[in-house]
Amino acid sequence: MPRWLTSGEFLIQSRLSPKALRLYGGRKLLTPAHVDPHTGYRYYGLDELDRARRITLLRAIGMPLADIADVLSVSGPQSVSRVEAYWRDAETSHSARRPLVSHLLELLNDQGTPMAYKVHHRDVPAQKVIFIQRHVTADRLPDFLPEVTQLLFDHLTAARGVLSGPVFVAYHGLVSEDSDGPVEVCVPTSDPVEPEGPVGVRIERAHRQAYVSLTKAQATYPAILQAYDAIGTWLRENDQVLSASAREIYLPNWATAADEEHCVDVGFPCQPAARAVAGPDERRTT
Repeated sequence: MPRWLTSGEFLIQSRLSPKALRLYGGRKLLTPAHVDPHTGYRYYGLDELDRARRITLLRAIGMPLADIADVLSVSGPQSVSRVEAYWRDAETSHSARRPLVSHLLELLNDQGTPMAYKVHHRDVPAQKVIFIQRHVTADRLPDFLPEVTQLLFDHLTAARGVLSGPVFVAYHGLVSEDSDGPVEVCVPTSDPVEPEGPVGVRIERAHRQAYVSLTKAQATYPAILQAYDAIGTWLRENDQVLSASAREIYLPNWATAADEEHCVDVGFPCQPAARAVAGPDERRTT
């Protein structure tokens, strides 16, 4: 094998498509070993062939390109541990999808919407909240929620305020792998706290709320979508409509709860369909 491979020879030896090579090159995952300064021709060597092989195998297990870059930035035991960590998370995510698949199959089989959860309702009084709102996709939620909650707690502590109710997260739009909300983390307080930087202050209006109670295991994404579907069905069957953004209410035991322990509620503010207005009304100040 020659010391240098042209781009065409490299494509043959690596079995990559031109599109893949352009993509990996654009992401700096797979760059030429040498570029001729006069002709601009790109040349590759054995190291690049080995790197292409690793990228191909990592993509075959479903690893995103950003994670592949992270794995390839280290070597030996470090790269092994990062692949193992990714695969543990992938297996956990796969397991979490099983209940949702069963739910979806029943729905598609014209068996109606399976009611896996009992829907309750309650009256929620008006309360002041401090909040931070951002656009976030589902893959960013696990990092976003604790990060922003801590920022809000720090702001509350600096103002010498205290928590007056459970933290909740309002979803003002769909959050999935393709949709980014926005998402609003809200910390209730009755103390005087001023808005500052990304932290806003608003009054969460009183409302009637349909909700389901979930265990830690049931609250994982995407299994939690069953609860959203159950409440949506309950609203339709009881001639109710959503009156404000759906939310997840986290109880004080959330961080330490066992898998089968109740620690979160999914709630939909609602009102009779006959009283529905043009859309959810969120009154806020920043």
